[in-house]
Amino acid sequence: MSRRMALSVAAGAVVLVGAGAYALAYAGEQPPALTHSTARYTAPEGGRDGSLTFTTSVTASSGVKNVKVLAWPQNSSFAKNKLTAEDMAAVESAVCKPFKKHTSNCVYTIKTSASDAASSPRGVWHIAVLATARNGTTTLNAKAADFIVR
Repeated sequence: MSRRMALSVAAGAVVLVGAGAYALAYAGEQPPALTHSTARYTAPEGGRDGSLTFTTSVTASSGVKNVKVLAWPQNSSFAKNKLTAEDMAAVESAVCKPFKKHTSNCVYTIKTSASDAASSPRGVWHIAVLATARNGTTTLNAKAADFIVR
């Protein structure tokens, strides 16, 4: 192998290693990803409370720090004025448990009384989710799942 060729191969290897390091660093800064999001609403009936249960899987390379959940009716002001991370700051958090190395399964459950259900708007509701990774990156999905209040 000639000296020129050996230098070219060495330079190419350095470029590839540098590109790989950049790709790994960039992958570490990706915002959290939500998958398998579902909502189940059960109306109060016969003196029993109803409930809303939302589940999702959240993947973040640095780990999941927090997942905030908000149910909102389709005909609310959030439909016109887009929901923001600031709107989600004071809402309740889901309970998240590690599932795989970078993934947590998160569940949010709330009871619904008959009086709550009677005063709630009928129709389609959406679940908004703000997921925050340990490295501070966030993902806001204003319509992660839907359910219907009849």
